[in-house]
Amino acid sequence: MDSAELRAMCLAKPGATQGYPFGPGALVMKVAGKVFAIISDDEEPPAISLKCEPELAVALRQSYEAVNPGYHLNKRHWNTVTADGSADDKLREWIDDSYDLIVASLPRRVRTQLS
Repeated sequence: MDSAELRAMCLAKPGATQGYPFGPGALVMKVAGKVFAIISDDEEPPAISLKCEPELAVALRQSYEAVNPGYHLNKRHWNTVTADGSADDKLREWIDDSYDLIVASLPRRVRTQLS
């Protein structure tokens, strides 16, 4: 999977926006101003950092070689996945989960606007 595909999956989420607040190479995907994904779009293969439930984050790291603790992020809540093809079938689900975790933490008024 390439960075354009990762970007398209993230931008398909309601209210998703993109930007480079940390400079080139780290495409940050947000919903309502909160980060739900960071794509390292200057690497080959690209990597994507996603928010995750702490227990699941550990289990994914143990189950998939492409999944590592979040790079420069809270390692308890974030995983970085290398899109090398070994976990591509799960990436959409993990992006959905990350987005859903962020949306669930938003005020009800904002959640209602997104749906």
